[in-house]
Amino acid sequence: MSIRTIRQIIEPKIVIEGAGVRLRRSISPHRTNIFDPFLLFDHFIFDYPIEGPISGFPMHPHRGIETVTYMLDGFTHHRDSLGNSGTIGPGDIQWMTSGRGILHEEMPRQDHNGRVNGFQLWVNLPKAQKMAHPQYQEVTSQSIPQIDHPGSHVKLIAGKIENTAGPITDIAANPLYIDLSLDNHSVFTQNTPGEDTVFAYIFEGRCSFSKDGEIVRATQLVHLDKGTQVKIFSDTGVRLILVSGTPFGEPIAPYGPFVMNTQDEIKQALKDLREGTFVK
Repeated sequence: MSIRTIRQIIEPKIVIEGAGVRLRRSISPHRTNIFDPFLLFDHFIFDYPIEGPISGFPMHPHRGIETVTYMLDGFTHHRDSLGNSGTIGPGDIQWMTSGRGILHEEMPRQDHNGRVNGFQLWVNLPKAQKMAHPQYQEVTSQSIPQIDHPGSHVKLIAGKIENTAGPITDIAANPLYIDLSLDNHSVFTQNTPGEDTVFAYIFEGRCSFSKDGEIVRATQLVHLDKGTQVKIFSDTGVRLILVSGTPFGEPIAPYGPFVMNTQDEIKQALKDLREGTFVK
């Protein structure tokens, strides 16, 4: 086994998106595509009144990507042009495949303590699926398997660990997406395909990726080098998101809520939006 070492530690940038939503952004779409097949990773957290009033993401388009929302605290109300509508709460997830085009809105709602806390991940689609029919998967926390071993606790959202599979299926990037908690003085090991892209976002506590390696703290994102195994060590306890996926190795042309392979395809998306043919 070759252990994945730290390639880069990223400090999130504070950005404003939607109708004034403050986000901690660690990954954003870029032509270099170094996180292929992943395009964006945001941590949205509000603790009213510290972070200001809650706003949201009014109706907007997407094409060529998948958007994944995972809630820790509070709620998000979702509505889209497929006719889906509902609210996800703590531990719930929605995985939306925009394909050729979808319009949707996501509006955060506070819990009784005034908190909204969660993540959004964008996953690329391969060229052959960018114009496929949109799909929507919504999973409640009760449907997400939890795998407990001495010192480690895994919520398995997508992918497979041992003989357990996560509830999100039929994703082209073959992702592993887990919410991992480690107790004090614990170690977690996970095998990964050698060419997968792997990153971890630490949002509580601290950890390292080798026994005496550099300490990574909340709220930092770690991009890991190639290898066949991830090892995570924590002396004081940690909670993090661990994600891996198969790169597509295709060029991308990102433009706001669209990620296609060429600029001509971006122009076509904008033309479809103007002419009212974006959603079929």
